[in-house]
Amino acid sequence: MSVNRSVAAPIEVPRGLAGVVVTDTAIGDVRGLEGFYHYRQYSAVELARTRGFEDVWHLMIHGELPDAARRADFVGETAALRRLPDEVRAVLPAIAAASGASGPLAGMRTALSLLGAAKGFRPVYDIGADERRRDTLVAAAAVPTLLAALHRLGRGLEPVEPREDLPYAANYLYMVTGSEPEPRRARAIEQYLISTIDHGFNASTFTARVIASTGADVAACLVGAVGALSGPLHGGAPSRALDTLDAIGSPDRIDSWIRARVLAGDRIMGFGHAIYRTEDPRSRMLREVAQSFGGPRVDFAVEVERQVEAILAELKPGRELHTNVEFYAGVVMELCGLPREMFTPTFAAARMVGWSANILEQAEDRKIIRPVARYVGPEPAVGAPARA
Repeated sequence: MSVNRSVAAPIEVPRGLAGVVVTDTAIGDVRGLEGFYHYRQYSAVELARTRGFEDVWHLMIHGELPDAARRADFVGETAALRRLPDEVRAVLPAIAAASGASGPLAGMRTALSLLGAAKGFRPVYDIGADERRRDTLVAAAAVPTLLAALHRLGRGLEPVEPREDLPYAANYLYMVTGSEPEPRRARAIEQYLISTIDHGFNASTFTARVIASTGADVAACLVGAVGALSGPLHGGAPSRALDTLDAIGSPDRIDSWIRARVLAGDRIMGFGHAIYRTEDPRSRMLREVAQSFGGPRVDFAVEVERQVEAILAELKPGRELHTNVEFYAGVVMELCGLPREMFTPTFAAARMVGWSANILEQAEDRKIIRPVARYVGPEPAVGAPARA
């Protein structure tokens, strides 16, 4: 006997849920047609140009930019959370060894779970807003320490203990490289970090909110988000964009190399975005940061951008394909001394703050996110057992 199908009209769901509104948020938005995005009521790019990382972190978690006194309190509070519990530090060498070629981001998923357990994180369903907020600060403050330690252990180097006297970005560079960074390099990384804190309902943010809707603890939500970010279609492109520059090699090869890839249907890493139909504002800002350093590498990147956009306009008329954040992010991070295997982990360190804000917002809603799927398989038989 066949099952009677519902007479209701089928629901049309766009592939990848593109354009589907799943909730309301006061955290920020991306306006792709305008080439603009914001955190709360502030332009994200202007925040990156004018504010420090801790200021924007405070904005995302507390809902407002801090005055001088609150900034000092927040900086002190978060800096004191950078050191890892002994239980976590003791197992980092084993995690780094097990991660192998997968790198620090893979190891950080395990270490972050352990951090949550060691710190006694409880389900967000069972705790109040203050404890939830505290858990997000503990996790986001410790993640740079975890990433830097796993990176150094993977290279056979001793981890560098965090310093409370350095701002977030400068301390991160210090822990990765072992040397206190020049102020302009620390500031460049800080601007990159601010510009990538949040960016709408991307895959990892949605993942964090789905997990938060189940009432799970903050560490579980963040680990799930990291898993989503690790995919090459989401967070893995900054180093690949630099690989493109390396493969081209010299200005005289740009035209032939790019044309061959476009005509073959290959994607040019660092170009195009799922949301923006104009220039990615993050790319514009990071181009300015890169050009403030100058040098052959930056000049070459700018020339590649110019020629690629011209070729794409010629071969793919009617499509707006510009550099995205990954293109100049890789250039900036390389200029500041970060190795390529740390590009996506650095992105994750910034996004911890955005994920945290979304977890806190989602935790206020006691309704679990539970969509449905449309079944398109063979028609089932009711009451008849499957026969061998």
